[in-house]
Amino acid sequence: MFNGLADWWDGVELWLAQAPFPVQFVLVMVVVVPLCLVAAWLLDTLFGKVARLFGAARDANDADRSS
Repeated sequence: MFNGLADWWDGVELWLAQAPFPVQFVLVMVVVVPLCLVAAWLLDTLFGKVARLFGAARDANDADRSS
């Protein structure tokens, strides 16, 4: 099974490497850019929630010290 997948991927990679530049550019714009945008949005959401969690704990500690 993995040999078949590896052979398929090698074929795709070879096709992409031999494709003309405009085809490569279009594929990057259509496939890679949206994947990067989704990954950036997911990471931003995740780290925003973690930062809010630690920010609330820090605000609580600051309120205790000022009392």
